[in-house]
Amino acid sequence: MRKVVDGYLRSPFSGIAPWILMSVLSSPGRFEEAVCFALGLVLMTMWVGSRRGITIHVLDIFGASFFVVLAGVGLFAPDGVIAWMETWAGELTNIALALFVVGTLIARRPFTLPYAKEDTPEEYWTSSLFMKINYVISAVWAGAFTFSAIVGAIGIAVTDDPNDFWTGWILQLAAIFFAVAFTEFYPDYAPAKESAAQGSPEAGPSFLELVDWLPTFVLVVGIFGWVTDALPAGLGVGMIAAGILGNAVMHNLTPSAREGPVVNEG
Repeated sequence: MRKVVDGYLRSPFSGIAPWILMSVLSSPGRFEEAVCFALGLVLMTMWVGSRRGITIHVLDIFGASFFVVLAGVGLFAPDGVIAWMETWAGELTNIALALFVVGTLIARRPFTLPYAKEDTPEEYWTSSLFMKINYVISAVWAGAFTFSAIVGAIGIAVTDDPNDFWTGWILQLAAIFFAVAFTEFYPDYAPAKESAAQGSPEAGPSFLELVDWLPTFVLVVGIFGWVTDALPAGLGVGMIAAGILGNAVMHNLTPSAREGPVVNEG
């Protein structure tokens, strides 16, 4: 359990998780609860990290500040403002985080950099490969949050429902899951690709790792959509069947073991 906690705290996901929680939970009637959960998670992450000797990152401070402001809005803003925030808080959260990540890229300090340094020997910190990995992963996260903000806004504009099954939940979660998979995939892929370009090919990860989460995701979406009547029964059952079949196919296609690079530089 200690290794799991430390792994989480040293991962960029620890800084991103409160934002995802805020984006997913925020909806009419749940704005204050979403803010409290997100703020509580970021404060707990900072506290536990400091107790474990892990550096508090800029993303943690930015997140705490952002959620404190939203909490103030929930406490003191007039009802009309709160009603607007209940509708648009998820999209504002995604936009704010996307802008933060883009800002770190412009400043040439990708937000993943401090997390990567936690697990990478110092002699690699200035290498072009190490920096490239962090630039690319940070850009993918910026794209995921931008995509989530766009589909959420489209859902509100078209369906007038912040909780629309597809635009408010499924598509946004899919973007996050892809970004998580890419964060795991790219630090192994980039060194292998560079070695191959230098004439010393080494085994790298399969591109299937980018989508090996998808069959299970489709299966869960099908079950959830069916039991909540968010999907027609036929579509729900079809997605369940597709998820089961996809998992079987993925199991057969994915190699049981791969050789990775000697040093993880991301």
